[in-house]
Order: sequence, then structure tokens, then C-alpha cells
Amino acid sequence: MHPILTITLNPALDIATSVGHVEPGVKLRCSAPQIDPGGGGINVARAIHQLGGGVRAFVALGGDTGERLERMLRDGGLDPVVHPAPGETRQSLAVTDLGLNDQFRFMLPGPVWAPADIDAAAAAIVAVAPSDGFVVLSGSGPSGAQPDLYARLCADLRATGTKVIVDTSGPALAYLARGQDAHPLVLRMDQEEAEGLALRALPRRADSAAFAADLVARGAAEIVIVARGAEGSVLVTRDMQVHVVAAKVQVVSKVGAGDTFVGAFTRALAMDLPLEEALAHGSAAASAAVMTEGTELCRAEDFEALLPQCIVAPI
Repeated sequence: MHPILTITLNPALDIATSVGHVEPGVKLRCSAPQIDPGGGGINVARAIHQLGGGVRAFVALGGDTGERLERMLRDGGLDPVVHPAPGETRQSLAVTDLGLNDQFRFMLPGPVWAPADIDAAAAAIVAVAPSDGFVVLSGSGPSGAQPDLYARLCADLRATGTKVIVDTSGPALAYLARGQDAHPLVLRMDQEEAEGLALRALPRRADSAAFAADLVARGAAEIVIVARGAEGSVLVTRDMQVHVVAAKVQVVSKVGAGDTFVGAFTRALAMDLPLEEALAHGSAAASAAVMTEGTELCRAEDFEALLPQCIVAPI
């Protein structure tokens, strides 16, 4: 299996709880919280580890919250590469309304990074990146970063020979979608993000595939994946357009489902499995993730049970 390094520059201590009903102006009595280390790259690393894969997690941490998060990562079986953040690590809160079965997610801001902080982190990432493996850039960049941060990291990392997988949003995603010479191997986004970039609705999987093909053609990535929620995901390369069916499961929490997809997909690529099998692995793991409470992510036995349902077919 090729080595995998995940990058999390804006991690969070994730707190998940529930109440009978969310309403304003009253004290809401919550259930006992579930607390997990979070942030895109951390969740990707946790998912890979829970599925039995090997992974290193590069994490920028600061303050008491950062120390607590590091302890939780080590207690969970990960050996993080810790980089000092310029301030206190943020926290996030997910509250499930049991009456409506709705989930409310509150994301607190992280520390503001100066250009020198970002340059130091980029240099540290390149120094530990595996030349014969994969680097996953997942989640939001740090506050203060420019939209081209992940594009710059892609260029630096590709120069070392590593393969880069990106799952981000907002200005960073928009920048990558324009295309560049040193593009990532994989660029993943969800349906809402794809429609925001396309400036139009993409109601059918063929519409998502056509937009993904345009992104590939303009040099956004060699492989573009668009997640279409309960319908599954579309994967497009210059020579392939396929769709994977999502397993039918009862949704408990959607937190971390996308990160879990990326983790299982990357693990499959690191095992030298074909793209179609990697896509099925990602879909099965994401379906397994929504079955669990809070930010527990996926259980290996659920992943194995759901994998036969995740059928890949041409579009």
C-alpha cells in the first residue's frame, strides 16, 4: 500500500449532542456530548485508520484545545505530524433536533494566519510528503489564507512526485476549478458546490458528468468527482464517465460523510485498486458514516456489508 498523508490546517474539536426540540429564548437541555477530533483531513485520516489502512496526519494545532485534540488523535491510534498554529484551535458544535430529525451545525472560526505562518506550514508539508504516495488536502484553509493556497500546494507537492487529492470549498475550490498546469490528481465536490461553480442547476447525473468533464478539460484535475447525495456520486476522467449508487441506509448524522468517502477512495487508490472499485469503496464508506452518531464516522463491518450495494456503471 502506498503511503498517505492528510493535511488539516484548520482543524476543530467536534462536539455533537441532541435536544428534544430547538427553539429560541429558552435553555435547551442537551444530551451527553460526543467529542471527537475533527476537520477535513483529520476525518479522512480517521476513516482510513478505521478501515484498516495506514495513514499519517499533518495537523496545525494551537492552545489548550489543540493539545486536547492531539491527545485524542494519539488515543485513537494516529501518530500526527503536529505543526504549530498561530492561535487556539477552533471548536464546532452539531446539535440534532430529535423532534424534527434535523441537524444544526455551528462552526467557530480558527486563528488568523499571517503570510509567514502559511509559508512555514507549506514548507513543512512538502518536507514530510511521501514521494511515492498520496497527499489529501481536505477541508477549509486557515483564516488569512489566499484562495490560491491549495493550488500552490498542489504545484509544490507535484514537484516531489506525490499524487494530490483535494476536497475543499468556497474560494479555494473556485480557484482550482479555473484550471492550472500543476493540477491535483483528484478534485471532489458536492452537488451544491458544483452547481455554484456551473452557475446553473445540474438535475441529472449526466448534467453533473458534463460539468465534471468540462473541469477536466480545462485542467482543474485529472479526475473530478461530484457527490449527488443519496443518489450517489459521479466520477469523470478524460476517458471515463461513471456513476456509483449510494447504499440505502437510515441517516443518523451526515457529519464527516464526505471526508469518509475521500478516505476510503484514497485508501483504495493506495492499494492500487481500479478507479471504479475506489469509487465503490468511497460510496460504501460514506453510507456507513451516515449510519453512526455524531462524528463517529464509519465502522469497518458496515462498510463491508454495504460495499456490494455500491454498483458502478457508465453514464
